[in-house]
Amino acid sequence: MTTRNKGLSALGMAMRAGKLITGEETVLKAVRAGKACLVLVAGDASDNTKKKFRDKCASYGVAIAEAYDRVQIGQAIGKEMRVLIAVTDQGFAKMIQNQLSDQAEVEYID
Repeated sequence: MTTRNKGLSALGMAMRAGKLITGEETVLKAVRAGKACLVLVAGDASDNTKKKFRDKCASYGVAIAEAYDRVQIGQAIGKEMRVLIAVTDQGFAKMIQNQLSDQAEVEYID
């Protein structure tokens, strides 16, 4: 299994465990409430969305990464296309970050 697939598989496991939040407003609420451990933004998200969440995560001290595309993320979690995901469990967040750090095409947004 490639590193890319392992990262997507970890997203699927987090979803089944109930540790993911999707959707712009709910992700934003999780970041503000301190519940988000990692925010994942699809690479094909709009520049406005990327900037909004980059700024918001920076001000609340939440890790953020840009990876995959909306179709891959949606398929990994068994939903329609998804642009934003918040991981609410530190263990899953660390696992996903480790998988993403092994990928060359992932851009961490700091």
